[in-house]
Amino acid sequence: MTTMNSGVRELVATSSRILAATGQGDLIWGHSSARDPEGRGVWLKSAEWGLEEITADRVHLVTPAGEVAAGEGPRHSEYPIHTEIMAARPDVGGVVHTHARHSVALAATGQPLRAVSHAATMFTPPAVPRFTDTADLILTTELGRALAEALGPNTAVFLVNHGIVTVGATLQDATVAAVVLERACEQQLLTQSFGGWPTWSDEPESLAKREHIYNSRAVGAVWDYLVRQLAPVS
Repeated sequence: MTTMNSGVRELVATSSRILAATGQGDLIWGHSSARDPEGRGVWLKSAEWGLEEITADRVHLVTPAGEVAAGEGPRHSEYPIHTEIMAARPDVGGVVHTHARHSVALAATGQPLRAVSHAATMFTPPAVPRFTDTADLILTTELGRALAEALGPNTAVFLVNHGIVTVGATLQDATVAAVVLERACEQQLLTQSFGGWPTWSDEPESLAKREHIYNSRAVGAVWDYLVRQLAPVS
């Protein structure tokens, strides 16, 4: 591992372990990535490892063509999620894809994410977009581009019957977004399970809460908190 690349590799590894620690692991599936500072592609966790097992040496550089240009280990077949979103969104520095169970469940109901909690206001309004071209893996550049189009300028997209994708200016931002989205979906499902007449914040209140709660300083502090909760790497 070169000193130049060690920081970004460690960042991807830390993101991966945070996702696992917050309940978004799915055996060996799910991945996060950071844009290569030199424009060569994305630094992506290696396949065939659980999120909780990722260390810096299990992160490699994947080119837009899907070649492993630095590092070792098998490449995730869904690399086009990362490369195509970053190609379409120059403002994005990090991408997360997981099979977060509450998010998958809520998206499958067909209901929109509603601001029944603080967490949902990080994303809505507008409505979180839904990608429905396929529930299968995103294995081609064409599907990756279609997913990027569905995401548009938003922070998150539901891959219906599959998972979620979150993005951010940094991988820290994208990781926090994935954690918060899953909490928002869990809260909505919990709310609905009691029946009655659920309420949620209207658009002006949701936007105000987003600024008050999920401003850049607060998101950075959340990342720092999540890092502090991680168990030491053995």
